[in-house]
Amino acid sequence: MLTSFVDGILCCLTGKSANVVVPIETSEPADGFEFVEVKPGRVLRVRHIIPNRPVVEEPGSGEGGSVSCKRKITVYRNGQLLIENVSEATHPELVRCQNGDSTAEVEDLDSRQAVDPNAAMPQEQHQRRRRKPKRTVMIDCERKITRCKETHPDVALFFIHGVGGSLDIWGGQLDYFAQLGYEVIAPDLAGHGASSAPQITAAYTFYALAEDIRIIFKRYAKRRNILIGHSYGVSFCTFLAHEYPEQVHKVVMINGGGPTALEPSLCSIFNLPTCVLHCLSPCLSWSFLMAGFAHQGTKEKKLLKEKNAFNVSSFVLRSMMSGQYWPEGDEVYHAEITVPTLLVHGMYDKFVPIQEDQRMAEILLLGFLKVIDEGSHMVMMECPDTVNTLLHEFFLWQPATTSSKPKQETALPPTANKTSSTKEMARPTTAPKVTTSKPEHNLARPTTAPKMNHEGQK
Repeated sequence: MLTSFVDGILCCLTGKSANVVVPIETSEPADGFEFVEVKPGRVLRVRHIIPNRPVVEEPGSGEGGSVSCKRKITVYRNGQLLIENVSEATHPELVRCQNGDSTAEVEDLDSRQAVDPNAAMPQEQHQRRRRKPKRTVMIDCERKITRCKETHPDVALFFIHGVGGSLDIWGGQLDYFAQLGYEVIAPDLAGHGASSAPQITAAYTFYALAEDIRIIFKRYAKRRNILIGHSYGVSFCTFLAHEYPEQVHKVVMINGGGPTALEPSLCSIFNLPTCVLHCLSPCLSWSFLMAGFAHQGTKEKKLLKEKNAFNVSSFVLRSMMSGQYWPEGDEVYHAEITVPTLLVHGMYDKFVPIQEDQRMAEILLLGFLKVIDEGSHMVMMECPDTVNTLLHEFFLWQPATTSSKPKQETALPPTANKTSSTKEMARPTTAPKVTTSKPEHNLARPTTAPKMNHEGQK
């Protein structure tokens, strides 16, 4: 604590960060690690594992199934959001969507009562029907989704960490999927792990970091790519899924939060001067341990130390938090995404409330929510076996090849939001049984879905 205080005083006097992160000689084996210069002087460490496994092409393994992605998104000037999911039914299904404190007043077309055209229209209803939308987005595409097995040479897994982390937090996942035979790619964000740390605040804005991730993605991408993001890293996965819908096959969001535009908080401890943050670094590390893990024992402290979690300079930390400005990433932006998405939430997460992930699952067209009751914000480090099994089954998920199966009503999950939107979609025959936050979907439920433990249901 005294050392941190002295370093903080020197930081204030010199105007430089006391603990600058620079590329280091890692003590780990060099095999699988690369240093990629995304821009002149901007170098990222990347762990890239190409497994030596036999390539087995199974008959019919690439067929998969198709999902019809048809929806109309209407945004009104008062911030209300209306999503119409158009299915094979005669009429589109209108849903009630909540946007902040305001809720769009919508009714089901099938439940409308017959109205006499000669009758006088109430003034309130007349005003509502004449309301003009601010923006309307139409989505009409057919998405082909296939299972991604370790024997398929055109599949790559990308793991993206969040603020204060490094690629080392994915150790349990990288080793597991590499041993199965998957090609895995995991970068260190700028200023994190063994990547270079530019000493300018503009180097850590969302757009600068997203451009880094885009370059890494284009360098290592295969024909079918699966993105796995944690916390702030989920935003970069969303960005890539929106920009490259044909190359991004599936997405996994771990404790990523709700579908809201990013904006730095004006009243945050991270707005303090860098030297003050450096003096408070032991307290910040302790707070992260208390809030990021369900338990605070020797195991968790060891994980923090070994995995370089929350081990960045005060300058980088402050710049990362103040650079989280992404106004485009609102609910409409997320509603436009047609990529199948699995959301994983740790029940004891104190950084991201479960309501935010529930809202994300409502907005996403093909979203599934799974709650793990033993985990917190760092659930992939706390429960690696559970997370690995869940991810692997999602990778192997594919829609049914036929759409003629009868639709069944799915009961409202206990964790569902009462204002959630009803989405109609085809559930594949091998879809993992995950806890969703959608009420009463019309789903085609096949009989060959793999078994999965439903952990964390309230």
